[in-house]
Amino acid sequence: MPTVLRIQGYRFFFFSNEGNEPVHIHIESGDGYCKFWIESITLAYSSGYHSAELNKIRKLVEEHKDELETAWHEFFSNT
Repeated sequence: MPTVLRIQGYRFFFFSNEGNEPVHIHIESGDGYCKFWIESITLAYSSGYHSAELNKIRKLVEEHKDELETAWHEFFSNT
C-alpha cells in the first residue's frame, strides 16, 4: 500500500493490487476515507467527509495531480 503524499493531515495512497483499474488515489484522515479518479479528478467514493472537506481534498488532488499520476505509473510499470 504505497503512500504517495502526506499533506494537511491527509494520507494519499493506492493499493498495490490495483494496477488494472484507471489511475486513482485513496485519501484518509481520522475517520474519513475517499477515492478520487485522477484523470477527470472525480470523486469515486467517500465515507466520513462532509462536502466542504471533500472540496478541500479535491483541490489537493488537483494541485498534486502530476505527482500522484507519476507515482502510480512508476509503481505499476515495475510490477
